[in-house]
Amino acid sequence: MNKSRGHILWIDDEIDHLKPHRMFLEEKGFQVLPATNGPDGVELIKTNPVDLVLLDQFMPGMDGMDTLREIKNVRPTLPVIMITKSEEEWLMDEAIYEKVAQFLIKPVNPTQILMACKQVLEQSGIRAEKATSGFLQVFQDLESQIRGADSADDWWLIYTELVKWQLEFDEHPDSGLGEILSEQSQTANREFLPWFIEHYSTWVTERNGPPLSVDIIPRFVEPLLEQKTPVCLLVIDSLRYDHFRAIQAELGSLFELTVDYQCSLLPSATPFSRNAIFSGLFPDEFTRKYAEQARAFREHAPSLNRLEDQFLTDLLKRHGRETTSTHYHKIWKAEEGQRFAGRLSEYLNVDLLALVVNFVDILAHKRAESDVLMEMVPDESGYRKTVRTWYQNSWLSKTLKQLAERGFTVVLTSDHGSLRVQRGTVVGADRETSSGIRYKYGRNLNCKDRSALVIRKPAEYGLPEFGPQTTYLIAKDDIYFLYPTQYHRYHNLYKDSFQHGGISLEELLVPVVTMRPR
Repeated sequence: MNKSRGHILWIDDEIDHLKPHRMFLEEKGFQVLPATNGPDGVELIKTNPVDLVLLDQFMPGMDGMDTLREIKNVRPTLPVIMITKSEEEWLMDEAIYEKVAQFLIKPVNPTQILMACKQVLEQSGIRAEKATSGFLQVFQDLESQIRGADSADDWWLIYTELVKWQLEFDEHPDSGLGEILSEQSQTANREFLPWFIEHYSTWVTERNGPPLSVDIIPRFVEPLLEQKTPVCLLVIDSLRYDHFRAIQAELGSLFELTVDYQCSLLPSATPFSRNAIFSGLFPDEFTRKYAEQARAFREHAPSLNRLEDQFLTDLLKRHGRETTSTHYHKIWKAEEGQRFAGRLSEYLNVDLLALVVNFVDILAHKRAESDVLMEMVPDESGYRKTVRTWYQNSWLSKTLKQLAERGFTVVLTSDHGSLRVQRGTVVGADRETSSGIRYKYGRNLNCKDRSALVIRKPAEYGLPEFGPQTTYLIAKDDIYFLYPTQYHRYHNLYKDSFQHGGISLEELLVPVVTMRPR
């Protein structure tokens, strides 16, 4: 007998009549222990290895529900399948409340019971095995797609397929294929890098590529405004596609979801890409148009996104929407988010509610400063799980529920993603250089070409110049920039941290999700 399939305790006052069912389970490798009443069954749980209980409801003395409660007192996590003749809804409700694993109505055949036992005891192993075999089947196909990708749509499909398997292996971390998937993701980024560099400047100058940050409002928001639909533009800073997938089920319970994508601007960082979202302008354009913004860049001001509200208003006016009513709100802290959610009704009488949320980005930055966060977010899988936990318990989930109830369509996107960096490289720079970890701009910049895209003609990339010889460095692969001074201190601080500003699928290909209330 293959005892590894599990030990089953079957409690039923007519257990002798169920001998064929018990024998069938035993032939399939399960060990079945019988009991004719609740008290005996509870005692057997105390003295025997039991992995699963099959439980009848109608028994003399202690009935099934009372027995279930006693079982939970002894073994709170022991799964129970209730098998009963009753079709009463009150009993189903009680069983659901008491968290039975399954509820079967007699008569049942042996195969039905086997299926129920397999679902409870073996579903994790079965899913892991199927995930492993499924990935091995698509691995070569993915390799071919990576080698042959020739459009932004191709790369988006590749990236979403890689994320699909990342999420699958989150559920089955012992599959042994996580490292192979990680290597395939690295291969995809190595192939994506030269392709992207070859095409990006043309997208900017000729506007012949995929949607970029500047296209979010014209392409995704304005058509909804045209339909007289109340809209919320929700920009979650640093939200990657895999983070969206981690909360997709919760969002899908409130909204019908249509998933598109956009490409973040270079550098894939908030001062450039998020300002571009709200202004509809490339960085060289919004710094020419707004002297205050240009000055903030030159002086490396603490915040480079203070004009987003004005940018949004001016963008709508340029597009003939002077009468569109708006409210812009930026949330930096949980307390502010809770205050906003509490006062949401004050902001709902507008055509366009623009909401910027900074939690995901803050989590990445604070992670390196906290041992607890490092344990919670050791890698990409931990990052996804933490984002899901945050969302499920956040003020934002309550806000989106209210927006759905009020008929708002939400356009969810981000300014950029992030990448876990591994290799530091030395950069030569003067004191006027910007402080980014994956990008820098200034004069007298230099580093190895294999480590960065060196931009010496910023206008070709839609980037501003701050005096003669303005140069941009954009990190390649999993590189992060370091200065020669205090090299070892910052090398250890930033290694294995999540950063943005460079060139990778994770940083540049950003979800745009149109969420219509159900």
